[in-house]
Amino acid sequence: MIKRLKRFLWLPIAIIVVISISLGLMGILTAQQPSISHPLTSLTEAEISTAVSVIKREKTLSEMAAFPLIALQEPDKEEVLKFTPGKAFQRKAFLVIYERCLRQGLCTTLNKTYEAIVDLTSKTLNSWKEIPSVQPAIVASEYELATQAFKSDPRWQTAMRKRGITDFNQVKISCWAPGILSKQEEAAGNRLCRGLFYYKGQHWNYYGSPIEGILGTVNLNTGKISSFVDRGIVPFSKENWNYDVKSLGKLLSPLKALKILQPNGASFQIKGNEISWQGWKFRYVMHPRSGLVLYQVTNNDGENIRPVLYRASLSETVVPYGDPDPTWSFRNAFDVGEYNFGSLATTMELGKEIPENGLLLDAVFANGDGEPYVMPGVIGIYERNNGMLWKHYEYGTQRNDVRRSRELVMTMTVAIDNYDYSINWIFHQDGTLEVQNELTGIVLAQGTASENQSADHSYGRLIAKNIVGVNHQHFFNYRLDFDVDGQANSVMEMNVKALPMDDKNPLGNAIAVAENPLTKETAAVRDLDMKSSREWMIVSADKKNMLGAAPGYMLMPGGNSIFLPVERSNIRQRAEFATHHVWVTKYKPTELYAGGDYPNQTQPGQGLPKYIADDESLMGEDIVLWYTMGVTHIPRSEDWPVMPVHRVGFKLVPRGFFSRNPAINLPE
Repeated sequence: MIKRLKRFLWLPIAIIVVISISLGLMGILTAQQPSISHPLTSLTEAEISTAVSVIKREKTLSEMAAFPLIALQEPDKEEVLKFTPGKAFQRKAFLVIYERCLRQGLCTTLNKTYEAIVDLTSKTLNSWKEIPSVQPAIVASEYELATQAFKSDPRWQTAMRKRGITDFNQVKISCWAPGILSKQEEAAGNRLCRGLFYYKGQHWNYYGSPIEGILGTVNLNTGKISSFVDRGIVPFSKENWNYDVKSLGKLLSPLKALKILQPNGASFQIKGNEISWQGWKFRYVMHPRSGLVLYQVTNNDGENIRPVLYRASLSETVVPYGDPDPTWSFRNAFDVGEYNFGSLATTMELGKEIPENGLLLDAVFANGDGEPYVMPGVIGIYERNNGMLWKHYEYGTQRNDVRRSRELVMTMTVAIDNYDYSINWIFHQDGTLEVQNELTGIVLAQGTASENQSADHSYGRLIAKNIVGVNHQHFFNYRLDFDVDGQANSVMEMNVKALPMDDKNPLGNAIAVAENPLTKETAAVRDLDMKSSREWMIVSADKKNMLGAAPGYMLMPGGNSIFLPVERSNIRQRAEFATHHVWVTKYKPTELYAGGDYPNQTQPGQGLPKYIADDESLMGEDIVLWYTMGVTHIPRSEDWPVMPVHRVGFKLVPRGFFSRNPAINLPE
């Protein structure tokens, strides 16, 4: 997965100011970073600089030390829930520090990972500990290191010349986390990445020209290639797969203008990092690993402000590729933990990723050297029309009552090498919160001698001449820390079944619903079942609605898939979170990632399998629901050269939470 190597070399501040002014004149809305008025406010640039300076003052770091992660150390949940405006609160930063050090003879801290917590108020180091035998996410400098290692290696140069490539500058190198390790690699314990190679030639879209048959691995501790295999020459496409307007030539006839206008302004309000809209209120943070995180999601039922979620975010992804060839079988990307999903966010534009009536928000990140920078326009928020919200036509009186539906969407987009994703949090007027992921970008291409579909491509499909799209899957896990009407919650599973014909059901039309509590963590590892329309509810354990039932929120799954790697496969053991659709755990603040804290070169069984090992009670507890959804992608020619958006998601729907349709009293 290539991070853009110059991701952290942004324009000088003066140029950014000029651009911002220009965009403002064009009517494009932007927003500044929120002031520090709440414990869940993102780190500022000054706070990041303070945290790094404290580390460097207290610890002797080598010049090769990297900072793969710098983020807000989330304050204690109870303190946040008790916080009142104007009250003093702690500010701490969490940092991951990696000592790589290329000069092995001079290094005493080679290949070590540390976690630190810095108190930003007192500017002191609260905690410093080594985390043994783990590898943090790849940092930007390592992509260039890997490129230099390959291009200077005689074996790689020979392999390129065998393929008729003598200008090595025409080869684009992508560095992926190593995925599946050999026993020798596991034993050595080095920090590794594997190279993918593309021929650029005269075209900027090099993804259509993969150089196959080569598997090279770089030891990022030494800057040298640790293993190199050339399995033989495979032809690759030399066609122009650029998709700019000039390259495409003839275009479709343009449609007539469609404008989205809000002449009286937007209906949502922003105060710091708090958003309010149509009874909803929540806070947001752009986390460098998880991306867009929502906190303290509440809904006003007209009488009371009621909590729904304390924290909600993408937790982990895994993308396994289904070709057993050794140059492909290692490709199993954990996009969140191996590459820091949030830091790969891309700047959006009004009228493109989000409509013209939207608002773009910036985010503050830190690069691998611990230097803060602002990423402009990486969060989008906007309102949109979504057809009918509710309707009834009465024939007798010819009365027609109908209301239009409006939604509030908060979104981010990321580019992870060839693939692009958007993550959308969608707030509905009927109390529903929806998550929708959008998958697009460029299919990871495989070179082939085939020019038509008559050849056997068991592990993929020919999508263009000399290009196979390899069968693969995308799995996303969301961590949903529910607080439905408070922290005392339980989880219920709903199954629907048709009852057999008998004296009580003579026509065989009876449909019954069974609601069963999931009492322990190991009993709450569950899967979808279409036959029983299975769904899950998080309900209050100590409150009742007006009908005497527990108010709740229901997980309503959308499209999904099953994890296809077979039992005992390495990737199934490393990504065990993807083997089930639902997991439920008792809340622990350190349990944030379904695949474990360090999925890069990880051991099997990390994350959720460990979290449920103590098998705690889920009855009347502060509980977290983890939902996994998957897409099985069998590529098609229409996916090339850039695939149309594929959407997958789920909804959190109120069930007994409101006393009636919460949108019934909307004005016409």
